[in-house]
Amino acid sequence: MTPSQLLEQTLASITSLDADAMRAATERQAILTKPAGSLGVLEETSVRLAGITGVCPPAVPQKVAVAVFAADHGVVASGVTPWPQSVTTSMVENFRAGGAAVNVLSRQIGADVAVIDMGMVDDVKEDAVVRVRKVRAGTADLAVGAAMTRDEALEALGTGIRIAEELADAGYELIATGDMGIGNTTASACLIAHFTGRPAAEITGRGTGIDDAMLTHKTAIVAQAVARIAEGAGPVDVLAEVGGLEHAGIAGLILGAAARRVPVVLDGVIVSSAALLAQAFSPDAVDHCLAGHRSVEPGHTAALGALGLRPLVDLDLRLGEGSGAVLAVPLIRSAAAVLAEMATFADAGIDAGTDA
Repeated sequence: MTPSQLLEQTLASITSLDADAMRAATERQAILTKPAGSLGVLEETSVRLAGITGVCPPAVPQKVAVAVFAADHGVVASGVTPWPQSVTTSMVENFRAGGAAVNVLSRQIGADVAVIDMGMVDDVKEDAVVRVRKVRAGTADLAVGAAMTRDEALEALGTGIRIAEELADAGYELIATGDMGIGNTTASACLIAHFTGRPAAEITGRGTGIDDAMLTHKTAIVAQAVARIAEGAGPVDVLAEVGGLEHAGIAGLILGAAARRVPVVLDGVIVSSAALLAQAFSPDAVDHCLAGHRSVEPGHTAALGALGLRPLVDLDLRLGEGSGAVLAVPLIRSAAAVLAEMATFADAGIDAGTDA
């Protein structure tokens, strides 16, 4: 099956959230031993989980995977970050060794970390943690032309779909998403600016902590790159022009997971920019996602607004890796557990019509 055929098949398999399961979840929330709506976003989360899985109450997700997509970006050559591309490789080795923040946080919740080399400049070995699915050795410099070819974009999307299928087949009930790639906030800003229609100056952030002069330069590159995108360009063409290989992988994973009715927890600005790409392919796919957190990157708030998702955690994070998505998993588990295990007024022998 070609990547184009795989994408077409996947999109055809994505359905809307299960309205009956969501209705049952909403009705059950109304009879649990608490004032209606008193658990706020936890209640909304439980209803969405029911809609995604098609079951009320949904099972508390125990087996969790953290899929970290890694790739390098040619735009680094245009001076958008002070960090060299070699940091991408070093961090992937840190993930492999279990020493990164996402590893530490994942151990706290019993999640398994899977790192996918979508397009690193350096070659890395494959093992139980790192999966080598390299499409090309880094993108081209989006400051001067298209980041990749259309065929490469389709191949990378297909790779993300297959990763989702592999994780679903392995029994993972929840997939948290992450990223690694020096220069990827520039490509993310391009995607967010295009899909939200916001000017580059509003959504381009400091990434790893650049100074004012570099931020001005980075913003100008984003504006110029987005201006190159042809009017009416489809999502594959937008990805090829200004996206990253990890963006393609994440978008493919979101689509593939939605087709299998597996909920996905989004991380920060890079992942959410990829979710905008997935939304352009299938609005229903994003309904199968939960927003793990809100990053301090300005583009993230814009992306979340366009996605229609409310973040579960807001801790001024800007690390990436999947850290914010992982931190949200206990809240997601709690939302499902409350819906399943909390007593109803009838169970507890409480007259809900009294003032007690």
